[in-house]
Amino acid sequence: MRVKIHHEGTNIIFMLLFILLMVNSTAYLILSYKVISYVFIAISVVLFLVVVNFFRSPRRHFKGDASDAAVSSVDGKVVALEEFYEDEYLHANVIQLSVFMNVFNVHANWVPVQGVVKYVKHHSGRFLSAWLPKASTENERSTVVIHTPTGHDILVRQIAGAVARRIVTYVEPGDSVGVEEHMGFIKFGSRVDIYLPLDTEIMVKLGDITTGGVTQIARLKQH
Repeated sequence: MRVKIHHEGTNIIFMLLFILLMVNSTAYLILSYKVISYVFIAISVVLFLVVVNFFRSPRRHFKGDASDAAVSSVDGKVVALEEFYEDEYLHANVIQLSVFMNVFNVHANWVPVQGVVKYVKHHSGRFLSAWLPKASTENERSTVVIHTPTGHDILVRQIAGAVARRIVTYVEPGDSVGVEEHMGFIKFGSRVDIYLPLDTEIMVKLGDITTGGVTQIARLKQH
């Protein structure tokens, strides 16, 4: 599995590297007690590696049949799996499947289903913990709807959290998309919800760990 640094993190990483080099150089020159400067260096190295890890962007390949598959958009843990009335676009009872990302997960977001993008909308909102159920409707979020080859409209929602302050969505209405493509990125957060038809075959359970672009979370029935 090949890994590169996501372009969303390039400027942040270079800026952080410059600041850390300046801080540590200054500390080394002015501090007479060198042990303290070595502590600064150690902390800086750890901080830099954490940030680099956060912005890693592995290249992934889905090995199943993408025509009827729903694939996890993100790395994380399944924290919600329940019936839910979606009233922004679908206006129907659906299955809500939510995957929560911690700060150590890859934060690139993959397209969850093959199809054509019908709808994209960003919503301003709060920055509650993404773990909370009400984060789905109250937090800063971006909604994407994709029409699949099985005839379904699948809604996926990128949700900011208490730390995440920026959601980036790359797809636009009219785009033909596949499950190995990046849909967007959430900086320093948080959670992605996908809303599936009630007759969908769910292939994960609460607490399962998913890998974005790889783990099949559901199989859609032909509409």
